[in-house]
Parts: sequence; C-alpha cells; structure tokens
Amino acid sequence: MAGSALLLSGCGVNSIPAQEEAVKARWADVENQYQRRADLIPNLVATVKGFAAQEQDVLESVTRARASATQVTVDPTKLSDPAQLAAFEQAQGALGQSLGRLLVTVEKYPELKSNENFLQLQSQLEGTENRIAVARRDYNGAVQLYNTEIRTFPSLIAAKVIYGAEPIAPFKATTVNAETAPAVNF
Repeated sequence: MAGSALLLSGCGVNSIPAQEEAVKARWADVENQYQRRADLIPNLVATVKGFAAQEQDVLESVTRARASATQVTVDPTKLSDPAQLAAFEQAQGALGQSLGRLLVTVEKYPELKSNENFLQLQSQLEGTENRIAVARRDYNGAVQLYNTEIRTFPSLIAAKVIYGAEPIAPFKATTVNAETAPAVNF
C-alpha cells in the first residue's frame, strides 16, 4: 500500500493539479493588472480633458479602446486556447496604442505635464504597465512549469490517464506591440 502511494506521488498525481492552479492564479494576476489599468484610465482621461480640449479625438479613442478591452475576457478553464489569448491581447494592445498617443499629446503640450494630478496618474499608469509585464512573465513561468510537468516522465502518465491534461497556451505579445516601435510625430 505504501509503495503504491509513493508510486502515485512520483508520477505527478499531486503536482499536476497544484501547477494547474498556479497557472490559473498567475492568469488572475494578469487580469487583475489589466483591471487596475482600466480603472485608472477614466481618472486619467477626466484629468487630461480639463486641460486638453484640443485633443478630444485622442481622449475619445482611449475611452473607446478601454471599453473594448474590458469586453474581451479569457475563461480560466480555456487557457489552452491560443485564440482566446490572442483576442485578449489584441484588445489590450489597442488600448496600449491609444495610451501611447495620449502620452505623445502630453509631450506636445507642456502645460499638461505641469499638472500635479496628471503626473500622479501618469506615474500610476506607468507602474501599472510594469506590473502587467511582471504578471505576464509570472504567468508564462507558471505555464512553462505546468507544460513541462505534463510532458515529462513519470508525470505524463498521470497527466494523460487521470487528468487528460492539455498544454496551456503562454501569453504572447502581438506583432504590433512586439515588433513595431511606436511612431512619435510632433
């Protein structure tokens, strides 16, 4: 009896679900950071609107992108579907591009940069972007551990026979965000 318990513990019966839960937790962290960014944007837009009526189209594009980005979600039980992750990243990428345009606007109008509230929100937004990058990295690390666990012996036995485990898709940057530098035109 003790031998079979030792055999089962050595083939991933316990580690596979633990690592799968770790992946889900890291994905929740990614979503949490995107939500933090979405929550900051209305405040950022309201502050900037008070100072930049001449750039209304930029602010409206940020608002539209934010609304679009919050509509796209990924079901944690379907993290193995790369199409869901791609759609999520595409919506978030559009929001990131709009925010980039907003920051270029700020560079054009120094009076906006002098506003203390804007600087505070800008700093929070930059911090959030960094947190998103860290959350993505942590998620991909958890995915790598899980995918390695379900593909290596002896855990692959439990992964296939007991759990029917499938590899989970890592978070990938979109082509627009990864390969194209943002254009800054003054």
